[in-house]
Amino acid sequence: MNFSGKRILRRGLIIISGTLLLILVVAGVLIIRTWGKTMIQVDIRQNMDIIYLSTFGEPPQFAIWLEEPETGDLKTIFVTHRVAEDDWEGKAAVPVALPQWTHLFRSNTSPSGERSDLVVTGATPKDDYFSIRAEVPPESEWIFWIEMNLAGDYNEAFPEFDFERFFEDEYARGQPSLLYRAEIKAVENMVFTPVLEAQSTLDNGSVRIEPVSDGVTTARHVFDTIQISIIRPKPKLIEKNRLDNF
Repeated sequence: MNFSGKRILRRGLIIISGTLLLILVVAGVLIIRTWGKTMIQVDIRQNMDIIYLSTFGEPPQFAIWLEEPETGDLKTIFVTHRVAEDDWEGKAAVPVALPQWTHLFRSNTSPSGERSDLVVTGATPKDDYFSIRAEVPPESEWIFWIEMNLAGDYNEAFPEFDFERFFEDEYARGQPSLLYRAEIKAVENMVFTPVLEAQSTLDNGSVRIEPVSDGVTTARHVFDTIQISIIRPKPKLIEKNRLDNF
């Protein structure tokens, strides 16, 4: 091999070595950034058969948030865009869609006075499965909430027009919004299943939280399954949806 060939080979080895070193440095940084961190992963399976049978055939509006047990501080993980932005195609607002979330977060403050700004908003999920993650401090404890309403999900107990009371469902709420609850601890590999806790309704400007009535039927099954998993985040160059400064 002549001198020129050796120089080219040496330059190639330097480039390869530099590239490998850069890869190792980036990998090391990513590992350090995820070391000792935990994430809440929420997986929801929607019952599309029930959704298609509702008057509008559109997926439900829902919100997911966390409550800090000791302080009562609140943080939204996800809320559908229409509820978050009052984007109701010609209507100024539909507070009956998710009464409890609207009551808690429209003031932008939690019970302790801390800010409770939104973390993630998004279009109403139209697929069978929905999944979202949020980072929380390791071993932290939370009360987990979901509120859900399927518009136009009428039945005998909650009709579009009640002829006995001469009452019309002006906002097409259908059956009441439902609240699911779970007490969780952010320990890796733990899995939790929220339970149906209550129904929420708006009555003369006030939110009523009460036991789920016998008249609620199909609404109970709009979400086939809800699962909360505590996982270790995978290394990523860009981090988002962090709640570690809660």
